[in-house]
This record gives sequence, C-alpha cells and structure tokens, in this order.
Amino acid sequence: MWRIMGLIFYNNPLYFIKEKAFDKERITTFCKEKGIALYDTAMRIVRGSGNASDKFLEVLQPIDIENVLTRLPGCKTVAVTGQKAGETLLEVIRENGYAGKLSLPAMGNYVTFLFRERTVKLYRMPSTSRAYPMSLEKKASYYRTIIPTLL
Repeated sequence: MWRIMGLIFYNNPLYFIKEKAFDKERITTFCKEKGIALYDTAMRIVRGSGNASDKFLEVLQPIDIENVLTRLPGCKTVAVTGQKAGETLLEVIRENGYAGKLSLPAMGNYVTFLFRERTVKLYRMPSTSRAYPMSLEKKASYYRTIIPTLL
C-alpha cells in the first residue's frame, strides 16, 4: 500500500521506506495530514492453508463497523483492498441493516450505503499485496480514482 501511496502522492514508490523498512513516523504523519484511517475488516481469523491467499481465510470476528464509523464522524469514504475484505465488510454492513441487497462493486468503483444519517461510499480496490498479479502502476491507477475524496 505504501508503495502505491508514495507513487501517487510523491511520484516515488520508495517515499515511505527508510533503511529497507516502512517509515512508521512518515506514514503516521501522512495519514493525519490526509485524514486517512486504517483498519482491518477482520479482527480474528484462521488461515486455512499455508499460503498468503485471502481466499483461505476464515473470518472469526469481523470489524465492528458501527463502532468505527461512530468514532469517525467525518468519514464518508471506505475502501477495501481485495475481494475477501470487500465480502467481509459488505456482510457486516448488511447484518447491521445499512445496505439491504447491496452488491460489491467492480474493482475501482463504489456503491453507497446509509450509516445513520450519513451517506458513505464503499470502494473496492485491488489488493495492495505484492503477491497480487497486477503491476504497481496499474494498482496506483485504481487508487488515484479515490484520492479526490480524500483531499
């Protein structure tokens, strides 16, 4: 993810890397400046296979989206990175009565749902994992579509 953000905002995929590791301080400052909050869609999981593919994850405890959105009253955009994250979040949104029959949007697109009195856009983005078979530049092109909602 940070290579993508570095490419988009600074034209440098290594912008958030310091001494071969991600620079937590630089990332934290960036997120605060841009109003970006990060959270997992699953709090407890079981990985059913020896590889990193999300399709082998069993979600035991999903995100408490009600708590998260209540704590972030200015949040009007949510993005999920990958199919499993999207399916997990959509299921939670439906179970909380905020989405009805809402379907997961095509990659790079969004659907809206009503959280209390607030309309929230739910974007589906490609996985940021280097294991996901898409070039960094192509992934960045998808993420550029969501950037105007952050500024």
